[in-house]
Amino acid sequence: MGAGKTTAGRLLAARLGVDFLDSDELVEERSGKTVQDIFVEDGEATFRGLERDAVAWALEHHAGVLSLGGGAVLDPTTRTLLEGRPVVFLRVGLADAVKRVGLGTGRPLLLGNVRSRVKQLLDERAPIYEGLARLTVETDGREPEEIADDIADELGTSLEESP
Repeated sequence: MGAGKTTAGRLLAARLGVDFLDSDELVEERSGKTVQDIFVEDGEATFRGLERDAVAWALEHHAGVLSLGGGAVLDPTTRTLLEGRPVVFLRVGLADAVKRVGLGTGRPLLLGNVRSRVKQLLDERAPIYEGLARLTVETDGREPEEIADDIADELGTSLEESP
């Protein structure tokens, strides 16, 4: 959350000449609801199920860059589907994450103390991200264009060889 996955992902896709897809946008398109409305009306468990299904579909049908919501990899099925793929972890520090997400408007998991909640999420999820990632890119104090360039330089050719 706040790492710049969508922004850097769109730029990366353009650099590689492939399509871009965001799993949250896919969930919204398929459900006809915003992520925030799904959380409020149906609960996190329902959202996570929709997210898992959207990611599975995208990994089977989408050949470009896929940006996953920060909690997508909490699902064991999603982690299994990502194994062996060119997963990139955009690491963001607490200060930059809080600055980028602001007061969490539209982010259901940030209700309450934003700084405390972001820290908790970062601490809980970092080991999972690190375990899945083929490449980790630091994002603090960096522009999205620079991040996308780094990823393209590091993974550009191996992306073509991946499932």
